[in-house]
Amino acid sequence: MTPYSLETVAWQESWDRQQEAYLPDREHRFTAMLDAVDAVHDGGPLRLLDLAGGTGSIAARALRRFPDAEVTLVDLDPALLALASASLGDRATIVTADLNEPDWRAALPHREVDAVLTATALHWLAPDRLTALYAELRDLLRPGGILVNADHMPDDALPGLTKRLLDRAHDRRTARYAAGAALSWSQWWDRAAADPTLAPLVAQRHQIYPTGHSPEWNPPVSWHVSALTAAGFTEVGTVWRGGADAAVAGIR
Repeated sequence: MTPYSLETVAWQESWDRQQEAYLPDREHRFTAMLDAVDAVHDGGPLRLLDLAGGTGSIAARALRRFPDAEVTLVDLDPALLALASASLGDRATIVTADLNEPDWRAALPHREVDAVLTATALHWLAPDRLTALYAELRDLLRPGGILVNADHMPDDALPGLTKRLLDRAHDRRTARYAAGAALSWSQWWDRAAADPTLAPLVAQRHQIYPTGHSPEWNPPVSWHVSALTAAGFTEVGTVWRGGADAAVAGIR
């Protein structure tokens, strides 16, 4: 894909619309995450890691907020990384790495960063691997640096309401898909697989994830708070919540 081409812009927009159908408050969570980074930023050059960053949705918004930031995006999906590379160009460093491997940090351009942001991605990791990853991210951050993970994190104290919220969101998405108001996840990938440029990359993706990433695992926010605390973060808590989703932050 050609950087900044109309095709690239269109695919990025299509990805964002597909994601927003599933996460109507997506922009709110991104803003809350960047607000948290801004709050701990010491004013010097900002080094930010967009972890499991996909097409670069967080990276692009971070660069708008912090134009001089040194942004690194890490992912394993070849199709999404191609879109990220085309849309971000030389404004970010794109790294291919598998977060399931303990040595994934070896590919990073920096051994220390100010902030790590990730959204709706780490639920693909097994519990013990995510626990270990939190500790690896803590070691990657500078003292006072911040990790923010936004994902499906239900509130332990509201199981009944959470189920109703999820059911309502499911019905709303189903109606939108049926009316053609938005593409579903599977529909988006079907279109990508039919695109001459993306098709070979989608085929590579299927080789990497032959049965999908893994079963989704969505523990309550209390699990993440406990895991971040055990990983050695000095301050841990929730910086955003929207329905059954939340963003937890850890300060080194």
